[in-house]
Amino acid sequence: MSVVAALIVKLGQLVSYLLSIYTWVVIINAFLSWIRPDPYNPIVRFISRLVDPVTYRISNLIPTRVGMVDLAPLILIVVVQLVQAYLLPVLINLLLSIT
Repeated sequence: MSVVAALIVKLGQLVSYLLSIYTWVVIINAFLSWIRPDPYNPIVRFISRLVDPVTYRISNLIPTRVGMVDLAPLILIVVVQLVQAYLLPVLINLLLSIT
């Protein structure tokens, strides 16, 4: 395996790892929305800054409110998991076939 191919594989693994972390951040944000923590807490603000813009865009594209429940985080998790499971390996294989 060439150095470029190894770099592509490692970069793909890094992106997969970051997508896994982002999935957990979305889950944590959903749990935080249930308990209403202090909005001035720096950790809560950081998590909200990572997740809220994306869920807001999802809510603008499709109606995600079912009663009192917002399904935008669930939709975001499904999209991230689909990208991680299907799109990322295809991109890695495509890049490996080019090199």
